[in-house]
Amino acid sequence: MKVLFLDLDSVSPRHLGSYGYERDTSPNIDKIAEQGVQFNNYYTSDAPCAPSRTALMSGQFGLRNGLVGHGGTAGDMRHEGESRNLFSDLSVGGSLPSFLQLGAGLNTALISPFPQRHGTYNFYAGFNEIFNTGGFGMESAEQVTPVAKDWLDKNGKDDDWFLYINYWDAHTPYRAPESFGNPFENTELPSWANEETLEKHQQAVGPHSVHELEIDHNNMTYTNEVSDKFPRSPGEIKTMADLRKMIDGYDTGIRYVDEHVGMLVDHLEQLGVLEDTVIIISADHGENMGQLGIYGEHATADDGTCRIPMIIKWPGMQEGVVDEGLHYHLDLPLTLAEMLDLPASPNWDGRSFADSLKTGADTGRDYLVISQCAHVAQRSVRFGDWLYMKTYHDGYHLFDDEMLFNLKDDPREENNVAEAHREVCMEGAYYLNQWRDTTMIKAGLDVDPLWTVMKEGGPFHAKGFLKNYGQRLIETGREEQFEKLKAKHPQEFPEERRDEKGEFTRKMMSSLF
Repeated sequence: MKVLFLDLDSVSPRHLGSYGYERDTSPNIDKIAEQGVQFNNYYTSDAPCAPSRTALMSGQFGLRNGLVGHGGTAGDMRHEGESRNLFSDLSVGGSLPSFLQLGAGLNTALISPFPQRHGTYNFYAGFNEIFNTGGFGMESAEQVTPVAKDWLDKNGKDDDWFLYINYWDAHTPYRAPESFGNPFENTELPSWANEETLEKHQQAVGPHSVHELEIDHNNMTYTNEVSDKFPRSPGEIKTMADLRKMIDGYDTGIRYVDEHVGMLVDHLEQLGVLEDTVIIISADHGENMGQLGIYGEHATADDGTCRIPMIIKWPGMQEGVVDEGLHYHLDLPLTLAEMLDLPASPNWDGRSFADSLKTGADTGRDYLVISQCAHVAQRSVRFGDWLYMKTYHDGYHLFDDEMLFNLKDDPREENNVAEAHREVCMEGAYYLNQWRDTTMIKAGLDVDPLWTVMKEGGPFHAKGFLKNYGQRLIETGREEQFEKLKAKHPQEFPEERRDEKGEFTRKMMSSLF
């Protein structure tokens, strides 16, 4: 068995041709989709990067494995505790690579800098060979593909291997080489990208809104300043020309990755092993391109961020099938176990969709719960046509605490209809509570890592930023928005709370004497 797993960082299915995108971003990926099964409603359980890949490799929800953020306690997996043996669970079949290594007897290889980028060294568990491409996730495809080709030259004709490759070019800042040009400079923008949408998004606030597309970690603020090294990424979107630059930058990144996917497919064909190779194409998360007023970021628990592509071309299995069922990405380990007729780890939370590959059967779930705790603290429920969103920390975007979107009528999440459909919100809240309680009881947990994030000051990419960002809001004439953010996040201004408490006490005392 030969398996090629392509993890295309930040690639949204909404920007792939086989998923209905108007622009020609993905001819090579589209061809693979025609030869296999494409999953249209496939979601990461936990976003963004580190939580998503940890959930995939551990086969567990972030609520259970503990890694839901990019810093603090929730930036690491939970310890196994008393039950830990000489070999950890991840070492002996509890992780996807170790399962394929020990259970299926595959030579497992990783081409990725991801574990070093996020300090998630648990990701290595079970890989025989590890190739860190050395750019902390800032490398382009031309640095990755030669490593992959070299590995395939040495191992591709062997019978049993699993090769996992990361490509990063669709991740901000968009960095496809200037020599690649702009394949879309004479192509119309997507229909939603118009003056009316831009005018609406000019009212948004927060990181990666049209006013501040960059984060300055050194000065703890959000900014419109960009590096000369990344000319494809704008710092702000004031005009339609800026909007084109943003969308073209992202789409060019995807097209550049697609070209390298085509190179790998051609290489497999040259080696004479293409027809015997399972090809899996997916991503860690998508990319918001205007959804919720956010551009070029994967910062929310919504459809834009959490819906990801999944295309599987498996020799001898279904071809040209489009699956509409609801699936988690952490369903993949159990699916592979069933496809290989092997016992699965009892610690995995997923559910197999193997019958979708074998017969085209509907193997979808009734609902999904998707989470984000790195940029915001949100949990959402995807069911029917609905996306119900519960916000615990808005990451300074002034999101409503509850939001509801009908994705059939409003796929870009422009209209929050929570007030008009309270009964649907109640259904979503019921599913959310049911999932959380069931998962915690099953795992014997008493701490929800989302609340750990909140206790430690909020999501990593928002923690401590509000005061400096507030200064920028004031300087750019948006003091009213700053006042609203202060009112929503009073814990970040304890001195003002002390002053208010003192004034309240003085008033109460004066009423007594």
